[in-house]
Amino acid sequence: MAVTGDVYNTGLLKRIFKYVRPYRGVFVWSVILTIMLAAISPVRPFLIKFTLDNYILAGNYSGLVNMTMLMVFMLILQSLIQYSHTLLTNTLGQSVIRDLRINVFNHITQLRLKYFDKTPIGQLITRTVSDLETIADIFSEGLISMIGDSLQIVVIVAVMLFTDWELSIVVLLPIPLLIIATRKFQKAIKVAFQEIRNEVSNLNTFLQEHITGVSIVQYFARERQEYKKFYAINKRYRDANIRSNWYYSIFFPVVELISAMSLGLLIWYGSKSILAKPLDVTPGTITQFIMYLGMVFTPIRQLADKFNTLQMGM
Repeated sequence: MAVTGDVYNTGLLKRIFKYVRPYRGVFVWSVILTIMLAAISPVRPFLIKFTLDNYILAGNYSGLVNMTMLMVFMLILQSLIQYSHTLLTNTLGQSVIRDLRINVFNHITQLRLKYFDKTPIGQLITRTVSDLETIADIFSEGLISMIGDSLQIVVIVAVMLFTDWELSIVVLLPIPLLIIATRKFQKAIKVAFQEIRNEVSNLNTFLQEHITGVSIVQYFARERQEYKKFYAINKRYRDANIRSNWYYSIFFPVVELISAMSLGLLIWYGSKSILAKPLDVTPGTITQFIMYLGMVFTPIRQLADKFNTLQMGM
């Protein structure tokens, strides 16, 4: 099954969302929980900052205990929301795929016989099983999660700017480098994923045809020749996966390097600010920003991966 053209197909996405309509309630709740997760994401670092500056450095033990209990409560609340979010998105994805698979099967059984003469059975199996699973990932790991990650980045950056806009601008200076690296990674991995999908289809088609027709292969003593063909297809599939993994092996260290640059800028400028204006920038502020940086860079890195999940589903 050749996969050509733009993998991200808006029209196809709209068609898929028609299958979401019977599960509108699940979808709406998934989006609500996504927004809640993004909204409460900055709370824990702020509480840690507040506790460090007002209770730990001041030696206020009773206040420290109260803040610790509050942070434990927030952690439990966030975990419950995350659990519900994961359960709902996976339920949505599997429900949509169940309906899609039934419709695809019904459509296949109503096709004319001449269609099966032209279309390899392995290709149909790939479309019915593997390709539909990638569509399920749109809901469980793709679109909704991308919305959540994007919202979290926006919320975190807004809180950082509100807390200390000068420090925020300094530590976010390497972000353009990260955006450039992410865009290049997306373009490269998109081609690799297209190749993987093509070779999976070719592999399934070859296996189906030669297993069902093994008697013909043996009758004409074609075992050696067919082995060479299978070896070539299998090698192309392996090479496509290796190429995909190579892109990941380059991208993730680059993200870590850019993240380290931001952290270095934070330590340098933050320490300088503490010495110059200790009332404006505190140790708690530095700790808060260290956590915020992790909450910005991690979603950006995940967005690249989830965007590819969305592309695979298209």
